[in-house]
Amino acid sequence: MSVHDELTSVQRCLDDLSRSVSRLEQQLGSSAGLDMRRVRTDADHLRESVSLLREATSAQGAQRKPELVTIPDTPYDDSLWVDIDDEGLGARDRRAP
Repeated sequence: MSVHDELTSVQRCLDDLSRSVSRLEQQLGSSAGLDMRRVRTDADHLRESVSLLREATSAQGAQRKPELVTIPDTPYDDSLWVDIDDEGLGARDRRAP
C-alpha cells in the first residue's frame, strides 16, 4: 500500500474510534469523569497527529521531484584549476614523494 492509502486507513480507524468513544461517553455518562475525558483527549490528539502527518507527507511528495541539471559535454575551462594542487601529487612546482 502507498503512504496515502495507509494514512486513509488510519483516518478511517480513528473515525471509528471517535464514534466508539462517543457511544461509550453516552453509556457511562458522568460516572467515568476524568478517565473518559482523558480517553477523549487522547483520541483527539491522535486525529491531530495524523492530520499533521498527512500534511507533512504531502509536502514531501511535492518536494521529492528532483530538478534535473544538464551537464555539458564540452571540457571545463583549465583556468578554473590553476590555483589548486593535483590531488595526491602535491604542488606543481614541487616534486612528488
